[in-house]
Amino acid sequence: MTISIPELPLVNLSDDEHALIQMLRGDMLRDRWSLLLRDAYFNGEQLVRDLGISIPPQLRGLHTIIGWPRVGVESLEERIDLEAVRWADGADSAELDEIVEANELIEESSLAHTDALIYGREYLAVGSGDCGEDCPPLITVESPLDMTLMWDARLRMGTAALRECAADSYIESGPEERMLVLYTPDQTITCLPSPSGGWEVIERDMHRLGVVPVVRMANRQRTADRVGRSEITPEVMSITDAACRRLMGIEVAAEFFGAPQRYLLGVSESAFQDADGTAKSAWETYIGRMLALERDEDGNVPTVGQFSAHDPTGMTKIIDLYARIMSAQFGLPPHMLGYTTDNPASADAIRSTEAKLVKRSERRIRRFGSAWQQAMRLALWIRDGEPPEKTRRIETVFRNPATPTVAAQADATVKLVQAGIVPADSDVALEMAGLSENQRQRVRADRRRTSAAATGGGLLDRLAAMGDAPTAGLPGVVEVDGGGDGL
Repeated sequence: MTISIPELPLVNLSDDEHALIQMLRGDMLRDRWSLLLRDAYFNGEQLVRDLGISIPPQLRGLHTIIGWPRVGVESLEERIDLEAVRWADGADSAELDEIVEANELIEESSLAHTDALIYGREYLAVGSGDCGEDCPPLITVESPLDMTLMWDARLRMGTAALRECAADSYIESGPEERMLVLYTPDQTITCLPSPSGGWEVIERDMHRLGVVPVVRMANRQRTADRVGRSEITPEVMSITDAACRRLMGIEVAAEFFGAPQRYLLGVSESAFQDADGTAKSAWETYIGRMLALERDEDGNVPTVGQFSAHDPTGMTKIIDLYARIMSAQFGLPPHMLGYTTDNPASADAIRSTEAKLVKRSERRIRRFGSAWQQAMRLALWIRDGEPPEKTRRIETVFRNPATPTVAAQADATVKLVQAGIVPADSDVALEMAGLSENQRQRVRADRRRTSAAATGGGLLDRLAAMGDAPTAGLPGVVEVDGGGDGL
C-alpha cells in the first residue's frame, strides 16, 4: 500500500534560499547610493560642490537650488498617461477593468512612471489578494530602493526577486521592523528578523507559476544593460551644479557689491567721528556724514566719487546658456526651463521644438505599456490558475503625448470617417478625436440608450399600425364577436 505524505512548508530558509537572499541584498545595496543621488537631484536636496575660490567661508552655508532635473522628469512623465487596459480583439474587458480598479492602477501608474524615469527602473509585483477567494489579484508598484530583480538576458525574464522594506501593517511585528519577501518561480516567501539572528519564515505562498511574479519597468535600456538608466544623467547633474554655483555667485555679489562703493579724497578724520570723537560704524558713515562734508582748512571741497556697481548680466547670460544646454539634454523647449527671448516663438515653432519630447514620450509609452501588459497577464494567471491564451493579446491605452489642437483632431477624424476608412460608430473614431476613456464610455452608453429608444419607438409604431389595419385572414388572429351570440 502506498502512503502519500503531504509536503509541509519549511519554517526556516534553506541554504540555497539564504545564499539567494544574500546575493540579491548585495545587489540592492550596491545601487542604493546611486539611486539616492538621483532622488536628491530630483528633490533639490543635492550638495553642490564648492570650488573654494569665489565664495567666502561666511556664505558657504547658503544653499541655492535650481529645479531643472525635476522639471525635465515631470515634463516627460506628464505626457505618459495610462487610461485603460483592454483586450486587443475588442472583446468585453470587464474582467480587466475589475483588476485595474481594485488596484487603482490608473492612479498608481503615474507613481510608477515617475520612479522609472528618476531611478531608471520600477518594479510591478503581482500576488494573490487578501480578501478571500473572490478577491482580485494584487498588483503593487515597488521602488528600486526596496526591491531588486535577478534577470536572465537569454530568456528575457526574471529568475528571482527580493523586496526588503518596513513590515506591512497586516503582519504582527515590532515597531519599525524590517521584512523580506523573496520571489521565486514556485513560491513567494515572507520573512521577519529572527530573535536568534537571521530571518524567520512567516508565510510561504506556493503559487507554482513557473515564473517570478515580478515585472521590471525599465527606462533607457541597452542590450548590455537591461536594468535601465535614469533620465537624470551625469550631464544633467553637472549642468545643474554649474547653474547652482552661478546662482550662488549672484548671491555673493549681491551681498558684497549690491550697494555701490564710494571713495572720498581730502576728507578730515572728523568726518568719520561723532561729536564726542567716537568713531562711527561703516554703515553710519556710508549713509550719513559723507553726504554732507565741510571744506578743509584751505577751503577746498573734498572729492567724492563712486565705483560702478556690480552688473549681474554676465551671470544671467551664463545661466541662460546652461538652460539651453539642459533643454537639449531633456529634449525640452527652452522656455520650459525659463529661457526666453525678446521675440516670442510662434505656435508652430513651439510645436516644432516639442517634437523630440513627443518622440521620447512615445518610446517610453511603448516600453512601459509592455510592462503593464505583462503584469496584467500574471494577474490573470494567478486568478485563474492557468496562463491566459497566447492568442488573446492585452493592450494598454495611453493618451496622445502630442499637443494637437482639438479642431485638428476633429478635422482629421471627420475626413477618415467620410472616406470610409473608419466607421462613424467605431470606438477608434472616438479615440482619434481625442476623447478620454471615461468620455468614450459615456458616449457608448449614450449610443446604447439612443438605439434602444429608437428601436422601442419603431416597435410601438408598428404595433399601432397593425392595430389600425384589418386583421382578417392573419394567422394566429381570432376575431371576437361583441354581439353576445358567441364566438
